[in-house]
Amino acid sequence: MKYEAVIGLEVHAQLLTDTKIFCNCSTKFGAAPNSHTCPICLGMPGVLPVLNKKVVEYAIKMGLATHCRINAQCSFARKNYFYPDLPKGYQISQYAEPLAEFGHVDIEINGEKKAIGITRIHMEEDAGKLLHDEHNPVSYVDLNRTGVPLIEIVSEPDMRSAEEAAAYLKRLHEILVYLEICDGNMEEGSFRCDANISLRPWGETAFGIRTELKNMNSFRNVQRALEYEIKRQQYILDDGGEVVQETRLWEDGQGVTHSMRSKEEAHDYRYFPDPDLVPIDIGRDWVDEVEKNLPELPLAKRERFMGEYQISAYDAGVLTVSRALADYFEEVAKRSGKPKIAANWVMGDILKFLNEEKKDIKDCPITPSALADLIGLIDKGTISGKMAKDVVEQMYQTGKAPTAIIEEKGMVQITDESTLSKIISEVIEANPEQVAQYRSGKEKVFGFFVGQIMKATQGKANPKIINDLLKKMLTKS
Repeated sequence: MKYEAVIGLEVHAQLLTDTKIFCNCSTKFGAAPNSHTCPICLGMPGVLPVLNKKVVEYAIKMGLATHCRINAQCSFARKNYFYPDLPKGYQISQYAEPLAEFGHVDIEINGEKKAIGITRIHMEEDAGKLLHDEHNPVSYVDLNRTGVPLIEIVSEPDMRSAEEAAAYLKRLHEILVYLEICDGNMEEGSFRCDANISLRPWGETAFGIRTELKNMNSFRNVQRALEYEIKRQQYILDDGGEVVQETRLWEDGQGVTHSMRSKEEAHDYRYFPDPDLVPIDIGRDWVDEVEKNLPELPLAKRERFMGEYQISAYDAGVLTVSRALADYFEEVAKRSGKPKIAANWVMGDILKFLNEEKKDIKDCPITPSALADLIGLIDKGTISGKMAKDVVEQMYQTGKAPTAIIEEKGMVQITDESTLSKIISEVIEANPEQVAQYRSGKEKVFGFFVGQIMKATQGKANPKIINDLLKKMLTKS
């Protein structure tokens, strides 16, 4: 390419409060249309909004977690525009005085780290949702979402590729989920993104004409839409044309963007201070209290896991995908004293079972204590690693302790050398031809004897002990 992409993202995250930002209506997703509404969120004449304090606290959390400056005062403004899903005819947002500014998050692409600047984080209310009838020329409006609290996270135009944009988006997503202030569900619209993208010749410092992309409901779609738009704008510029400033929709099925409307500028919205809401003074004591209670964030947790538990960067990345998963692994690691083995069990069987049933680690029927006990039983030689695979599956299906399952199934490993020596002798005597082959140098036949012994013991023989005894007994003249 002879052009450089310049990308900035505007991310909207619904906050996990029980009630809306300016009224007591429920924010619960999936209710019957227009059942979570009241005169305030419907914008009836004469009603007054009352700010939900929890919204401000959650916004401060995200500001601190992304290294933003928390402003001592912020205020709300009316953003005026008319859409059918915004009953007041304006949106209560923040403009001149946002809650937080001048932050950054770090991403890593191909081993190289890069800081992506955050221009601002501000609070606002969500709009409703239009439902279009495919068979009739009508649309229905559901206003349950109207007034659900949002924070908008506006990045600097610091990203230079679709891959960087996807990495930045994933980093924001994991921070929000770790803070437990947003569930991050892109399909339900609680985490969504608009992208602004332009091209400029390499070496140029001025920005090109940008387009805004909407309707992207997954990390993959964000990356695909940006890759498509980069190519589309490149073809226009190569042909001597001009890119039009507009808002475009991403069509996932077709893999293309198409024009929706001309792009609005800030002055088009006619912002002015909301007369019903006073400015908010955010005391330093409040910010310090929120900061003191911030959880350990993903990047810091990964680095600690790698140092404290001596696991790889890959393993640490998998185990810190969610705060709950990281907590689960850490408890298993501490209880068992075998962090690497604990990591293997959690990333292997536990996640396999959960993924098959599309469950979260919070719903896992195997407690960290029970999994640590299983690891201890393997370490003691009570059961073999192979037997443990059957035990952990039974633990997941029944919720029972490993010792109970082992007793019920009679799965205790045979470790008595005299008992195993007798069984090995019988197998050797019954297979003179294979004995001769082994003694003539065909060592692969050793596996045949191991299989016969395991068959005779129903898989209960301790593999290490039988290997040692078998080698000694086969090499006797």
